[in-house]
Amino acid sequence: MPSRKESMLVVDDDPRMLRMMQMILESEGYQVLLASNGEDALNMLVKGNIDLILLDIMMPGMDGYTTCSRIREFSQLPIIMVTARGNVEEIAKGLNCGADDYVTKPFSSKVFLARMKAVLRRVKLPEKPTEPIFQSGDLVVDFTQRQITMAGKRIELTATEYKLLSYLIQNAGHLATSDQILESVWGDEYIGEHLILRVNIARLRSKLGDDAKEPKFIASRVGIGYMFIKSR
Repeated sequence: MPSRKESMLVVDDDPRMLRMMQMILESEGYQVLLASNGEDALNMLVKGNIDLILLDIMMPGMDGYTTCSRIREFSQLPIIMVTARGNVEEIAKGLNCGADDYVTKPFSSKVFLARMKAVLRRVKLPEKPTEPIFQSGDLVVDFTQRQITMAGKRIELTATEYKLLSYLIQNAGHLATSDQILESVWGDEYIGEHLILRVNIARLRSKLGDDAKEPKFIASRVGIGYMFIKSR
């Protein structure tokens, strides 16, 4: 049972799915808010105190992709996309819209809860490095304030992106394999899920203005992993 009643917003146009997810979450002690479309979800986010969003992709009107992109315009709350198809293209599109993770229908309550709790863990602050402030060129990361700036301009990262950047910085100059990163940032249950890592690296590079071909910050070794380039 959570130490406090964390609040989950479930967005799905299928009443049966809403009831099922509500039962699973409430049985674990979570507070549950329900929305049947993207517009209602956006309105509830503005008004409510919400910790995590579970967002269906296939909805009439404003689909899950559009809703996720709209949420990312004003909020970095963790988002899990719920997909019925589960193909790579659909998952990648959801992650590229700003989602932190995904689950595929049909799913067991055990798998669903494990993924959700893993995302909630990532929201928490990672261990602070030895140095409270890290700088590399125009990039400044203030770990005490959890604030990232580039040439003085603040950069907004999701909880997952922030933890990924923190891990890479803490291991600057050392190549980490994809599975090492997945285990440390996402959890051991994510080992092998390289698509999630690739999409998050690409999103992080985009926000940092980094070029994968001529990187200033994040270098990659094809088929092996990634490394934060240690400043000289």
